[in-house]
Amino acid sequence: MPTREHRFAAVDLGASSGRVIVGEVAPERLTLHEAHRFPNDPVRLLGTLHWDILSLYQGVLNGLKAAAVHTGDSLTSIGIDTWAVDYGLLAADGTLLANPVHYRDTRTTGAAERVAAALPPQALYAATGIQHLPFNTIYQLIAAQGTPARSAAHRLLLIPDLISYWLTGEPGTELTNASTTQLIDPRTRGWATPVAEALGIDLSLFPPLRHPGDPAGTLRQDVLAETGITHPLPVTAVGSHDTASAVVGVPATTPDFAYIATGTWSLAGLELDAPVLTEESRAANFTNELGVDGTVRYLRNIMGLWMLQECIRTWNTGNTGNTRTAQATSTDLTALLHAAARATPLRSVVDAGDPAFIAPHHMPDRIADACRRTGQPVPRTPAETTRCVLDSLALAHRRAIEDATRLSGRRVSVVHIVGGGVHNTLLCQLTADACGLPVIAGPAEAAALGNVLVQARTAGAITGGLPELRALLHSTQPLRQYEPTGDHSAWDRAAARLRDAQVTEAGAATGQGDEEEPCA
Repeated sequence: MPTREHRFAAVDLGASSGRVIVGEVAPERLTLHEAHRFPNDPVRLLGTLHWDILSLYQGVLNGLKAAAVHTGDSLTSIGIDTWAVDYGLLAADGTLLANPVHYRDTRTTGAAERVAAALPPQALYAATGIQHLPFNTIYQLIAAQGTPARSAAHRLLLIPDLISYWLTGEPGTELTNASTTQLIDPRTRGWATPVAEALGIDLSLFPPLRHPGDPAGTLRQDVLAETGITHPLPVTAVGSHDTASAVVGVPATTPDFAYIATGTWSLAGLELDAPVLTEESRAANFTNELGVDGTVRYLRNIMGLWMLQECIRTWNTGNTGNTRTAQATSTDLTALLHAAARATPLRSVVDAGDPAFIAPHHMPDRIADACRRTGQPVPRTPAETTRCVLDSLALAHRRAIEDATRLSGRRVSVVHIVGGGVHNTLLCQLTADACGLPVIAGPAEAAALGNVLVQARTAGAITGGLPELRALLHSTQPLRQYEPTGDHSAWDRAAARLRDAQVTEAGAATGQGDEEEPCA
């Protein structure tokens, strides 16, 4: 008798697009079908950058309708993953009080200083283990204090939990995403109550915690009518932070691996059994986010392909500021990457973790300014700018993995790249060259796969822990391996040059630098 095949819908919302993907799972089979994709376009209103959350929700409904048609209305369950840190505020009757604010909005300016005045950064990290980023949820909550929406709020739902609530009517707070709020203790995997009390944050705003695999309700009748689904359909909590699902989707065959989840951001690090909460770890700006099956995602957030995406957007619009004439040419990505591959390697590199690159607009100019400030050649063409971005990302990947292994005491023999960046073959090869380690690229849809795998295990379609789930990935998904090439010492010199330039620039900013010129 043939093995029954189960079908699951993964709602996967990213920073630039959303999609509903159907995963078909059997003990030795795992395939994906994209049922529906829709844009995620932020909206600036009265000076504040918002997510267009109602448009995203409609995209989810349309996607579930397409998934039902594709599967003949035979879905087993639904799982939802999105980006982290952002949230919606609800009134007592469940009404959304305001469109969620985008993490790239500037409203959190100065919030970190207010938090530090109440709770020193060392104490905050020791309690939560979360990397300092200016848009962390605690800074958003501090910035929102006293606003009408915050004052009227009865409930706070992180973005995947908000979508789940609208689908089912049952509120909850999924743990992997909650861990990014800087309000979770990674040792107990519960709320960091002393942190919330010190900052005046009311934890009762959050619904009870859920874990990946927990039930999250069943579709409401109005949702069934909207999507054409004709049977009670459960929503299952998955690793609702998309990186948590993406790490489940790493097809590792040994435990000594590093991962880089690439896309708008690069999340580079290790999977650990326990958090690293040392002061050295804080100084290195590593985060301890919670993962599936009791794991810790020990990683550093790096600016990622956002830098290249913004460069291309700028070149496409021709709005390039002071480089309009020089950089209004080729914007086809394939041609651009071919040209970048021929450009002089490591001619100029920038710090891909620099907050100066967080905001949108004029990215080529900001990259040029960073090179100029650090005494390096300024990129003159789109190809040179692209090569600078990719060399810089590869260096940032190398540094994150080296720091993670040093701080955790873990050995690494292979690097897995998952997510949209696997299609950028130049970045994959440069990362192998920079790290001096083999890189295995794939799958591109790691977040959706991780989402589907947790659902499938919950439904009993497959069994086992993370090694067994990853073995299924390794045997069913297309992968490509990149071996290190070229002169590894050139990467050592580039890393040293960037480090020296950063030290010189920091010294000049504080008036404590020496009299030497920055390295070119």
